[in-house]
Amino acid sequence: METILELRDIHKSYGDKEVLKGVSLEVKKGEIISVLGPSGCGKSTMLNIIAGILSINDGKVILNNEEVTTSKKIMPIEKRDLNMVFQDFALWPHMSARDNVLYGLKLKKTDPKIMEEKLQKMVDLLHLNGLMDQYPSELSGGQQQRVAIARALIMSPSIILLDEPLCNLDVQLRIEMRTEMAQIFKELQTTVFHVTHDPSEAFAMADRIVVMNQGKIDQIATPQECYQRPATAVVAGLLGAGNHINAKKISVEKENALVQIGDAKINCLNFSNNEDVVLYFRAEDCKFSKENTNNSIPIEVIMPTFEGGTYRVKASTATNEEITFLHDDNIPKNTKGYLNILADKIYAYDQIKN
Repeated sequence: METILELRDIHKSYGDKEVLKGVSLEVKKGEIISVLGPSGCGKSTMLNIIAGILSINDGKVILNNEEVTTSKKIMPIEKRDLNMVFQDFALWPHMSARDNVLYGLKLKKTDPKIMEEKLQKMVDLLHLNGLMDQYPSELSGGQQQRVAIARALIMSPSIILLDEPLCNLDVQLRIEMRTEMAQIFKELQTTVFHVTHDPSEAFAMADRIVVMNQGKIDQIATPQECYQRPATAVVAGLLGAGNHINAKKISVEKENALVQIGDAKINCLNFSNNEDVVLYFRAEDCKFSKENTNNSIPIEVIMPTFEGGTYRVKASTATNEEITFLHDDNIPKNTKGYLNILADKIYAYDQIKN
């Protein structure tokens, strides 16, 4: 598959602070890449470098086999074959939806007949019928988002950059829009570079997820692989493995390890070279029991919280570490029991020493 975008060993600093530390990445034609990471990891800096908004200290950005950014030169934004959809939609408030969508084509002096054909395609594709004469202030958040996407798509760019495009929408609308956007991009075979802080958004849209941490890439893989086999503790934590407890590694066999937590012994997937490890697992990957079953640790319930259809239960381990798990029924405070954790859903990583 043809490579549309390539980042080669990108370094970026603000004064003495290095934000990107040798980032390399290839994006294929028609691929949707979602970039995840904690605040300050460098994901937005990377997007702005691709867009031509920021310069770099070292490395190269190659778009359509042409260098557009090096440490010595930077191709202007308007000369790059890309378009961008912003967090706040960035629609011209004094222009109708129609004029917003057609803005780029008018700047290029596109034939009016071709503009109308392209506009009608966007109207049909993004369900904008009856909205073209309205102004941004008259449109809902979801409608404004559709107009912003239409404005980007109508230019048929080599790649579209999405900067947290759904963060200003309410929860239900975000869910609807991420599915709709993914469907549209796939239908048009649009190449997308998508920055988000929301893992569920990345799961719903991406062909591959890039997880950033402190200016470096921790993992590049399909959503399924990132979820099932998170390469680092940061990836595990970002993708929902909110429980973490310290343990001692006893033995290793291929990718599996046997670890000890207090008096309990647990089988898990091993991503550590050290004896001291930290175990990460998700609340939905463990089951409460009054009996000591295989791959279980003793716990005591601290507080159950009803979440509609299920309870999220906070509990304490024998080593006085807090964890959470899900349960169908209410479990009273101070109840003692055992938490069985699926061996292929608990991950051992290096313990971070202070």
